[in-house]
Amino acid sequence: MPSSAAPRKRLDEDQRRGQIVAAAIAELADRGYADASLTRIAERAGISKGLLWHYFAGKDDLMRSTVTTTVTTIGNRIAGELDLTAPVPDIIRAALHHAAALHLTHRAELTALDHIVHNLRHTDGTRQLTLDFYEETHQGQESLFRRGQAEGTLRAFDTRVMAITYQGAIDVMLACLENDPDIDPHDYADKLADILLGGMRATV
Repeated sequence: MPSSAAPRKRLDEDQRRGQIVAAAIAELADRGYADASLTRIAERAGISKGLLWHYFAGKDDLMRSTVTTTVTTIGNRIAGELDLTAPVPDIIRAALHHAAALHLTHRAELTALDHIVHNLRHTDGTRQLTLDFYEETHQGQESLFRRGQAEGTLRAFDTRVMAITYQGAIDVMLACLENDPDIDPHDYADKLADILLGGMRATV
């Protein structure tokens, strides 16, 4: 008797890689970096370990891809929730509020990123991931700052230095919110916006 089950939909390469990255995030969030297993990651993704090797050269390659994919996904998620036609200072304040909510909406992703950044190392013990993995993020922030300067809402400053400072402030904010659940995330974001915009905003 023929089966009535629908045929399984084949995933394209990007979808499969995304599925594996999602499984890696779950594994890292549950077990930490040292105990993360490629075998369990494959099981979580519903694939064989051999198929995982088809998409990634090894654990280090998968970890690097997990970082770049996750940073891009979170950045795009925040950008998609913003009114990018608003004045740049308003966009910056709104972006900080959305970023402050990440420890609630993307806790597993942030935990996985933290594990990878601090534990993925070269054979000589140095970290594999440096500020380079933020390059695309910094470029987007610089573009926004330059727009604010052009529209007259932000004063003249070095946009690269400001992008690094801005992203660093976000990272510290997320660490503080994770370590102290009594901190109000939106109050923190609002005060941080006041401080940053105090140094960015053009004087009238």
